[in-house]
Amino acid sequence: MLDNFKLETTTIWSFKDRGNYYTHKGDYPGNWSPYVPRNIILRYSKENDVVLDQFAGSGTTLIECRLLNRIGVGCDVNEVALKMAWERTKCIQSKSKTILLKRDARNLYDIKDSSIDLICTHPPYSNAIKYSEDIEEDISLLEYDKFLNEIVKVASECYRVLKKGKYCALLIGDIRKNGYIKPLGYETLNKFLNQSFKLKEIIIKEQHNCRKTEYWKEISIKNNFYLIAHEYLFVFQK
Repeated sequence: MLDNFKLETTTIWSFKDRGNYYTHKGDYPGNWSPYVPRNIILRYSKENDVVLDQFAGSGTTLIECRLLNRIGVGCDVNEVALKMAWERTKCIQSKSKTILLKRDARNLYDIKDSSIDLICTHPPYSNAIKYSEDIEEDISLLEYDKFLNEIVKVASECYRVLKKGKYCALLIGDIRKNGYIKPLGYETLNKFLNQSFKLKEIIIKEQHNCRKTEYWKEISIKNNFYLIAHEYLFVFQK
């Protein structure tokens, strides 16, 4: 729990505790441990800064923003997710407000240029988890190559809305297709670097609490491949 919370000081992070404090819950597919945005927000922003998560999901980043007195701006194309995020943030008293918008991360049209103090986000890993069945703007429905084409637009919007000198933190992992690794993390890294971001940090985060780990263990031994147990937390600076 938070009584023992300490800021991370190395580039290897591992959170076995899911962090079910306040209104956090680990019930939304693929959501990240709240200790990730908590570390990022405390290190790279100050109270009353504007923090953007354009893949808001169930609101993990926004809950942390409320607890840490940051203005949280959460965007998602999924109305179910936005409703969940609202329910989980509204009951937390805070000096700062939370703004929820139904927006596509590739087109944040009403967020002004150079208006965001920190981006702290966790996009889908191509179509490894599909967050909807038929939402047209949902990039989690896209196959690998098409996803990468669209992540370029996400990176461009990140660069546009972020203030000069400020930071964009993004957690993403690799995926496996037909027995071979698809290096989604490194491909995404290059898309962001091509937008003129500077690379501040590469943090390796150990994965825990994956629901299908036991199922895949047997298959991985039978078919001779290792289970992916890491993700990349890239910290970019504009």
